[in-house]
Amino acid sequence: MISPEFLTIGMFGMLLVSILLGVSLTFAMGGTAVVFGLLMFGPNGMYSIVTTMFGNMWSILLSAVPLFVFIGVALAKSRIANDLYQAFYLWSGRTPGGLLLGTSGFAATLSAMTGSCAASTVTTGLVGMPAMDQRGYDRNFVLGTIGASGTLGIMIPPSITLILIGMQTGLSVGALFMGGLIAGLLLLAMFMGYIYIRAHLNPTLAPSAGARAPLHERLHALRAVVLPLLIILSVLVSIFAGIATPTEAAAVGAAAVVFSVAIRGELSLRYVREVSHATATMTGMVIWIVFGASAFIAIYGGAGGTRFLQGLLFQMEVHPLVMILLMQAITLVLGMFLDPIGIILLVLPIFYPIVTSLGFDPIWFCILFQLNLCIGYISPPFGYNLFYLKSLSPETPIVAIYRAILPFFALMMATGALIFLFPSLITPGFLFGSP
Repeated sequence: MISPEFLTIGMFGMLLVSILLGVSLTFAMGGTAVVFGLLMFGPNGMYSIVTTMFGNMWSILLSAVPLFVFIGVALAKSRIANDLYQAFYLWSGRTPGGLLLGTSGFAATLSAMTGSCAASTVTTGLVGMPAMDQRGYDRNFVLGTIGASGTLGIMIPPSITLILIGMQTGLSVGALFMGGLIAGLLLLAMFMGYIYIRAHLNPTLAPSAGARAPLHERLHALRAVVLPLLIILSVLVSIFAGIATPTEAAAVGAAAVVFSVAIRGELSLRYVREVSHATATMTGMVIWIVFGASAFIAIYGGAGGTRFLQGLLFQMEVHPLVMILLMQAITLVLGMFLDPIGIILLVLPIFYPIVTSLGFDPIWFCILFQLNLCIGYISPPFGYNLFYLKSLSPETPIVAIYRAILPFFALMMATGALIFLFPSLITPGFLFGSP
């Protein structure tokens, strides 16, 4: 029998080497689980993997994933996003940095519709960058804003990662969504405040849009906002009001998207085929990561690895708040290398029992955890959004993208510090202090 120490080194070492060799996260975790399952338990180890995967397959919350993916894909393949950005563009006015302020608001709205960082970042860049390039906006300022605002995709509900956190912890997804909404709006306010101040101090970075569009034209453009708002409200209100579960709300949102697209005259057989194919592809990727991570945790936890790591953390004679900071720092570092879904499934089963045993509010911890996943998306050198930005602006050196994102990185860290110091921002009933 392998000791927990060597098990930890072996499994996480094999996982890291596999990822560095270019193996997808799903097969890196699943392959590691199979190898060590056979080494530790023989053929019975395969039984443990299969039963754990089947247990996850029966989770009703997991059925919300394809529905939320469908919402994002259906919106991305319609012209709703383009019309929505046009509305933000017309209302940006003559304020320096107005288009960037509108871009941040657009990214937040898109996040609430899609729940995806990739969709928010890439769509915002494709729709917004041509207009800002035409106005002479500083490219680095633009890229930094788009990259940071795009991270709101996994913070503002509906967020697939928050659903998975709910699955792993048993917490109310509605409560997690509310905490994510508050944190997401706080991040958006920080971004907009920074953009406004910097653009006013140096208007050449983000010139105003010129003459304000006529009022009738701006009011006409607001029609583009109505359908997205109805979609968002149909999902969030039904969850927060307790009318529907997250899975039921996702179904309502999917129906609302189809209805909206049909009203706009964009519903066609080709559209349905493209949306269905993209939804199946993205859902398959998410579900396979869930299966790979569950297999990894089944073997690692079954061999005593989870208890070993928890014991190791408990043995550290540090203040409970320092323990929370340590766990958040580990999450942040992992976010530079791994997909957020993989991180949630790998480390949250280790961290969560410690948090509850220390007496901290689990919603507060999970929102901080989620915020660090967002920060990981823009953390050099391997944050996912950095490479999305590179694809949007191939001529921009990656080092320049790192510099562009740093002010927003600092703003997100400051927001995390604010939530850490004032938990009542997220959980009003939480009494802060050492347990």
